Amino acid sequence: MARRTKPAPPDDDFEEHILDIDVSEEMRSSFLEYAYSVIYSRALPDARDGLKPVQRRILHTMAEMNLRPDRGHVKSARVVGEVMGRLHPHGDGAIYDALVRLVQPWSMRVPLIDGHGNFGSPDEGPAAMRYTECRMAEPAIPMTASIDEDTVDFKPNYDSRETEPVVLPAAFPNLVVNGASGIAVGMATNIAPHNLVEVVQALRHLITHPKAGLDDLMRFIPGPDLPTGGKIVGLDGVRDAYETGRGSFKMRASARVESVTPRRKGIVVTELPYQVGPEKVIERIKSLVQSKKLQGISDLKDLTDLKNGLRLVIEVKNGFHPEALLEQLYKMTPMEDSFGINAVALVDGQPRTLGLKELLEVFLEHRFEVVRRRSAFRRAKASERLHLVDGLLVAILDIDEVIQLIRGSDNAAAAKERLIQVFDLSDLQATFILDMPLRRLTRFSRLELETEADELRRTIEELTAILEDESLLRSTVSDELAEVAKAHGTPRRTVLLESAGAPVSAAVPLEVADDPCFVLLSSAGLLARTTSTEPFGTGGNRAKHDVILSAVAATARGQVGVVTNRGRLVKLGVLDLPTLPATANAPHLQGGAPVSEFLSLDPGERALTLSTLDADSAGLALGTRQGVVKRVTPDHLANKDFWDVIRLDEEDEVVGAVELQSGEEELVFLSSDAQLLHFSASGVRPQGRGGGGIAGIRLSAGAGAIFFGAFGPVGEASVVTVSGSADSLPGTEAGSLKVTSFAEYPAKGRGTGGVRCHRFLKGEERLLLAWAGPAPAVAAAASGAPIDLPAPTGRRDGSGLPAPQPLARVAGPAALLTPSVT
Repeated sequence: MARRTKPAPPDDDFEEHILDIDVSEEMRSSFLEYAYSVIYSRALPDARDGLKPVQRRILHTMAEMNLRPDRGHVKSARVVGEVMGRLHPHGDGAIYDALVRLVQPWSMRVPLIDGHGNFGSPDEGPAAMRYTECRMAEPAIPMTASIDEDTVDFKPNYDSRETEPVVLPAAFPNLVVNGASGIAVGMATNIAPHNLVEVVQALRHLITHPKAGLDDLMRFIPGPDLPTGGKIVGLDGVRDAYETGRGSFKMRASARVESVTPRRKGIVVTELPYQVGPEKVIERIKSLVQSKKLQGISDLKDLTDLKNGLRLVIEVKNGFHPEALLEQLYKMTPMEDSFGINAVALVDGQPRTLGLKELLEVFLEHRFEVVRRRSAFRRAKASERLHLVDGLLVAILDIDEVIQLIRGSDNAAAAKERLIQVFDLSDLQATFILDMPLRRLTRFSRLELETEADELRRTIEELTAILEDESLLRSTVSDELAEVAKAHGTPRRTVLLESAGAPVSAAVPLEVADDPCFVLLSSAGLLARTTSTEPFGTGGNRAKHDVILSAVAATARGQVGVVTNRGRLVKLGVLDLPTLPATANAPHLQGGAPVSEFLSLDPGERALTLSTLDADSAGLALGTRQGVVKRVTPDHLANKDFWDVIRLDEEDEVVGAVELQSGEEELVFLSSDAQLLHFSASGVRPQGRGGGGIAGIRLSAGAGAIFFGAFGPVGEASVVTVSGSADSLPGTEAGSLKVTSFAEYPAKGRGTGGVRCHRFLKGEERLLLAWAGPAPAVAAAASGAPIDLPAPTGRRDGSGLPAPQPLARVAGPAALLTPSVT
């Protein structure tokens, strides 16, 4: 037992009241109050807007201060002071820390605050708030939009003098997109960031298919998309987290082996795991080298800068295998780290562990409620305005009588009473007429009022339809999500790998047997080799999560060429590529690695296809965006790592390339204005590397070639076209999809305009994607998820059907002769 002294009443100067209490009960109640405060007021985000209270108060305060993206920055201390003085009953340090995180692009996948000044780095803290400035970022506008239209509830602040929103309207799922982390009492949360475009696609699918399962949603959201990029190795833990709310996955740095000096190779690290800074990696490597636990490193340089981003160069001593050393770095340093997902958030004021579908459903219910309340508010405002406009129209129609009535009244109250009686007006209408300025009594004002009344009635009808029709409400939310994704979506940064592949052992000999193999290039930009004796992707060996753009025969110690859109052919050592298991049912590029890990490409340069570098082949055939075609004679230089295979104009680029086998293949062009031209490769005279090519397809004004390929006359072939709007953001519009048999298109002479291959519907101006090649064609989304293609329509100039989701890549069976896709 313990005693608590209680002050005596004022009339008793000496006597005190002593209250006996149970210590254990007092500790229990005090701890529960503290735990409740931490859980609900500090540590856990709301599942609807994905924000903790301090973050919500920061954004709401900045919105009220009108710190929009088109306004100037203000000192962070000013924002912190406003938040602390009005809404947040805690110290300025906690508020500024939360503000800083909303600025940092390596912490947030979609930053909500635009900072100016030193906001720190992954290893260092920010400058003091008196030295930094901030304003709302563009994505923060939809987070707070329509908050003044009764879309969310408000509650009193800590001293009940003001009110603050319980939750923000949140036009996009911030909790899933930006993730969250926090430690409460007895529980914690840790949610990984995701790609906004992918999440919106999943939400729109869930709106139209409420009973969709996890597998359906993972076709759109295959895994997290971390702000720092890197690679996620192993997707089993990701699926567990999406299903149960708990799981873990491994993150790996993006690294490649380069020749850092003419006689020495090095490991160049360009992306690190999420929440891992370069200083942490450098310190760990130095510690391992000094303790002699890690051998083979001669030097370590941090060449990171604002222009080129992260770049750690680890020089490898001669005699050591760089790949084996990289495996040791993954095992012994933070270059490989794990992320544990524990998706705990507040739902209806209660902490819950949520799976992916539950997170999306909670957000959608919130958006339905926001749009419903917003529509009701706007309808009420429109009805109120229409009521006043109707009264004004009555007054203008009988303006002389109105003026005489007002002049004949003793005072304003009498005038209002007579207006109500004579013209059957309401009290509000009569008051508004009395307050009406004389300039509104013109004839033009009457026309304006009639137009405004018609517009108000249409608005009321539209809003009433949304409120009364659940399907229209869901469609409205879906359209608004698409607009947000189009405005703020960015491409995926993190590469998803099913597994890390077979680890490279330190005992691997430098001399590797020169065995036959196949080199593969996938639509996700992954390179790999396989020892399979059949072309990858034939029979039951087709990619499940990817499409194979190109597959060429090579040897393990040989070289292949990579043709880029800049008209370069770059040599690539096959030995450096990761090896796929040589099984008959290898489902995808398990263990494949991005092209950037093996080749140093210029900004904007990308790999199109592979070449065998075989001097006995018929050479390369290339097509450019300006409709130029070229055949390149097999002429390779042993002492050069790359060379130009076509002379391009300044505004031109290669859209497709393929290695010919016989020289009698059919060359195919597809243009953005839906023209298809094919002709025999025998009609194109081979040129040397310095040649600029000849006319391939005649293009109309404003059009450009978007596909070039070649394939032999044996077997069936298909043409796949997707049409859409020219203003759509890539990856956000599914468009109209059509598959046609290639036999429907007659051959035309080189240099002609070809024949129409797709008829545009209303709102469509160009082809978003086009492909022609051996059947059956396979397609994939930007995430690599497979997309089922319809059967050939048989109409070469027909229009397409709505695609199930945006197509990113199309390819045929991954045989040795596979055209590129752009």
